Amino acid sequence: MGLVGLSLLFLAVGGWPGNLFLAGAETLPQSGNRPFEVLAHDLTVDLFPNEHRLQAIDRITIRVLAAGLDHLAFSLHDSLYIIQVQELSAVGRQPLTFVRGGDQAGRNGTRVVVQLTGRPSRDQVLTLAWRYEGIINDPPREPRHLRFVTPSETAGHIGSEGVYLSGETHWYPDLPGSLPTYRLTVVTPEGWETVSHGKQTERTVATREGGRSLTSVWEVDAKTEALTLVANRFAKTQRDWNGIEIAAYLFPEDARLGDEYVAAAIRYLEVYTKLLGPYPFPKFAVVENFFPSGLGMPSFTLLGSGVIKRHYVQPYALGHEIVHSWFGNSLFNDNEKGNWVEGLTTYLANYYYDELTGTSALAFEDRRLMLLGYAIYVRPGEDYPVGRFTHKSDQKDNAIGYQKAAMVFHMLRGELGEAAFWNGIRTLVAERTGTYVTWEDLERVFVRVAGRDLRGFFAQWIERAGAPVLGITGAKVTGPSPAGAPGSVAVEAIVTQAGEPYRIRLPLAVTMANGQTHRTVVELRDTEQAVAILLPSRPVRLQIDPELTVFRRLERDKLPPMLNLFVTDRERTVVLPGKAADVERSPYEDLAKRLASQDAGGRPPLARLTDREAMGPEGTVKAPGSVLVLGGPGLNQAATWATGGCGSKVSVEADRFLVGGQTYAGADKALLVTCRHPDRPEDVVTLFYGLSPAAASKVARLLFFYGWQSYLVFQDGAVVTRGDFPSVRGDLEVGFEGQ
Repeated sequence: MGLVGLSLLFLAVGGWPGNLFLAGAETLPQSGNRPFEVLAHDLTVDLFPNEHRLQAIDRITIRVLAAGLDHLAFSLHDSLYIIQVQELSAVGRQPLTFVRGGDQAGRNGTRVVVQLTGRPSRDQVLTLAWRYEGIINDPPREPRHLRFVTPSETAGHIGSEGVYLSGETHWYPDLPGSLPTYRLTVVTPEGWETVSHGKQTERTVATREGGRSLTSVWEVDAKTEALTLVANRFAKTQRDWNGIEIAAYLFPEDARLGDEYVAAAIRYLEVYTKLLGPYPFPKFAVVENFFPSGLGMPSFTLLGSGVIKRHYVQPYALGHEIVHSWFGNSLFNDNEKGNWVEGLTTYLANYYYDELTGTSALAFEDRRLMLLGYAIYVRPGEDYPVGRFTHKSDQKDNAIGYQKAAMVFHMLRGELGEAAFWNGIRTLVAERTGTYVTWEDLERVFVRVAGRDLRGFFAQWIERAGAPVLGITGAKVTGPSPAGAPGSVAVEAIVTQAGEPYRIRLPLAVTMANGQTHRTVVELRDTEQAVAILLPSRPVRLQIDPELTVFRRLERDKLPPMLNLFVTDRERTVVLPGKAADVERSPYEDLAKRLASQDAGGRPPLARLTDREAMGPEGTVKAPGSVLVLGGPGLNQAATWATGGCGSKVSVEADRFLVGGQTYAGADKALLVTCRHPDRPEDVVTLFYGLSPAAASKVARLLFFYGWQSYLVFQDGAVVTRGDFPSVRGDLEVGFEGQ
């Protein structure tokens, strides 16, 4: 609650049949018919970082929703000791009894039941004052995944290295599902700064027992799911933009980056306020975190120190967090009914910004990666509908909830047209800010704005698992056609769909002998559908959806070879150099150990062989599944075999290599290359080696962020060349040169 995880989708590159919904039928989620709701918190917290401790007073204003209520149930961190709970009324302070225990409320929260002295009437407003204190000490742990950071590595921590308290921490009495406002007063040792939601209205330094302290007051007027508080020794950079404070709270050693982050935030805000409407908060801040993270909270984003140092200002990074200001932090997601927020945010930030700024090649690459992510990480038997996605725990969730969902919004835009789609997005923001929104609510808004039925679209793309598998058969050239103009010709073909057909608006492109391209769109409805395209000139090539605008399943054996095909294979073998000096083996041994330690997701364990164990007769390698060979020629006997599936496109030696038509040499170079298995084209073989141990070490730590291309060349740890080899079978393309 109250925070949104960052998608690292691109870190590697770095009119429908059905019933019409009635307008105005949107409803808020009913979380078990809550007996009361929290309206506001007036919370004062004293932090003692060196002791992992806090002391707090919380004045909670609630509204009774059920008649005859005699008790209230809240959640609170199980290590926090409750000193007193009182009801504040016209007759004074009345102590209330309470009992804790019973049902768990998340990872560290327990249920606290407060007994009322009477039975308040429906809609009566009560104020309770809580005093509590205790230790919150859950030091962050290393992330478990190869390619992205999960934000749940700590449920909250108070320590000398920093303070992080979120909704998962249950650090104040809460009722999940409420959308209260907050007034937060925080006392810290002098030299510390705090950041929370809303706007800082007071900041005073005073003397107290044990030294000087800083008191900060934060006013949070916008309705909020859960309050996050962070504190550390920050250096602040600040600018005003249209009356909104844009700030960077960075560690002193990174303070020089403050202007860069502030300028980038303003650049994205200028784009997205024009697209979505007014920014919903009084500030936006980039805040440096003491553990790896990429989190978006209302009015600020919390980024790990390593991320900050890497100038994390790209659209898919900082831009993504700014779009979350609207979707996820201002319009809330009802997780019980799915998660539309990440898909729409990914579409607007990770994808649409590239299209909007005119970088069509990047936009195409974005769409390609969305399709590749789904093809690689979501096997047909393990798929589930977009509407069932709630949060990301692995790459399969990422491919469905972020990538497929983003493509669904792209197709909805194509279905409705520019004006209706963007009008629907702005209407959603204008009408639903401060409320919970579901997929059903989105459908109702777009139906109303577009004035047409969209039930079929949402049913097949949100409620149905899977994706179309398209093909072409019987493609031929006919004509001249008497039905056409003199000299006209036609292309005829049958477009196929495997299984239950989807209804698809499918783009087709025909390249003609005169160099021109004829484009058209056909409406697919059946498993086999004949198409005929009349042309003014002889065709040389037919392509189905060459711009990758329709979401579909790309079959694994049609994909270019890449490292991620090894990572996701059901059987995998890593081949290490058997005899070499420790300094030469070290980067490869460390990489293999890290790979083996990852969650295998139910697959057979990674097989590990030395080159001597793996080598068979005549220089072949006998190893199951896809193979990762670590170490180059002269170090690993399997290195030359590893590139056999690439033919003459790759040549490797101990001190140089050829790839992409160019030869590379020098101790600062490293190569990551993947070929189809020379004996089993359904598998791949990947070779990784550096021309020196240092070159290999600089890449090995982040190797699995580079899984989307057939080859990458690194110089001093940075990518200097990347590219793809052709797939074994072409993807929905037919040539007519021989007809």
